[in-house]
Amino acid sequence: MTLLESADALRAKKVSSLELTNATIENIARENPRLNAFITVTADAARARASAMDAEMSHGIDRGPLHGIPIAHKDLVYTKGIRTTGGSKIFKDFVPDHDADIAVNLDKAGVVLVGKTNLHEFAYGITSNNPHFGAVRNPWDTDRIPGGSSGGSGAAVAAGILTMATGTDTGGSIRIPASFCGVTGLKPTFGLISKRGVMPLGWTMDHMGPITKTVRDAAVSFHAMAGLRTGYVPPNNADIRGLRIGLPVNYYFDKLDLEVSESVRKAVQTATALGARIVDIKVPDIDAINVVARVLLLAEAVSVHQPHLDRRADIGADVLTLLDQGRLIRASDYVDAQRLRHIYIREFSKLWTEVDCIFTPTTPTPAPKIGQATMQVGGVDEDVRLATTRLMRAINVLGIPALSIPCGFTKAGLPIGLQILGGPLAEDMILRVGAAIEDAAAVVGRKP
Repeated sequence: MTLLESADALRAKKVSSLELTNATIENIARENPRLNAFITVTADAARARASAMDAEMSHGIDRGPLHGIPIAHKDLVYTKGIRTTGGSKIFKDFVPDHDADIAVNLDKAGVVLVGKTNLHEFAYGITSNNPHFGAVRNPWDTDRIPGGSSGGSGAAVAAGILTMATGTDTGGSIRIPASFCGVTGLKPTFGLISKRGVMPLGWTMDHMGPITKTVRDAAVSFHAMAGLRTGYVPPNNADIRGLRIGLPVNYYFDKLDLEVSESVRKAVQTATALGARIVDIKVPDIDAINVVARVLLLAEAVSVHQPHLDRRADIGADVLTLLDQGRLIRASDYVDAQRLRHIYIREFSKLWTEVDCIFTPTTPTPAPKIGQATMQVGGVDEDVRLATTRLMRAINVLGIPALSIPCGFTKAGLPIGLQILGGPLAEDMILRVGAAIEDAAAVVGRKP
């Protein structure tokens, strides 16, 4: 069942929250040895919470569509009384004394927390190959990465363990797992969901958002995370007639796996068949914006983790290398990057006079193998990390909302992601477009 189907079943008294929660805990016990998607499981607390949510509903208290729904938090979201590791050996025993704002908002919405999901160490990477808690594996092929840094959340939802998990996105960390695991991931407009109580990585580029099975599940989860009491959910047969969908003629389709290109272009054809108008556009220099993003993140991440650099042996080699690189960034480089950022934001914002949203691939390839350092993209060898983030990193600099949905599969059965970009605060519009494509493409029901 999807999240909203589970919500309907709860209200029809076909299932209780406790039954959903017990089934989720059983799913974790069955699947986690294979996928390593969870670091911490809170079975007893979850059962108690589910019973409380059932009691509320029996007394006519209904907190909304997430009431009684089992969820998981990425393990850098503070949870009072429950350890929050950040995927790090340094924080392996850290237990916060308060909840993050998104945990508070989701609690108010009635969710049942079943555990904390595995991730790339410090959320600083795209593989979720964690040296301290073990590698997360992709449900579609356990020899492959699920993406990162929210890999545990993506794998858990894709495997059907639960219907929603939280994620964070600094350079693609919600959208990469969504693409590689064949689920939906929403990175909202910067600052729309509070970051308070979430372990930071890049002060000016961190975003919070949901990872779910479907677009409509993402919509209700997004509004709950943002603390919005009433929120837009795309209706059945969402209408996108007349919407102007931008298709970049530069950069985004230059170096792609052939099957990725074909699937995304098929999604474009689907949008056309639904009445949308495709508009060719030229985007600003995305390579240059990606450079800005790398400078900003190197500097900000080392600022965050400077206090921990005296424990070098307790930090994974890949993350330590990036932190050391960050120490080489000069203050003038950082200031110049922020200055260029504002120039590119102004340039990119001009596109919203021409189009309502933009279609791109999410990742240029399907999921690579665990441990794979390079991959061929369009006949060219590329670093896995740089290639995987190439189509997403700039969007964190711009701070605009981005939605990744599955739009097809390779012949080998690996998911392919479509990225839908919108202007600032255009979440409802890109959710509507995503729901229309999701309904027409009919790829969501396929299971690993």
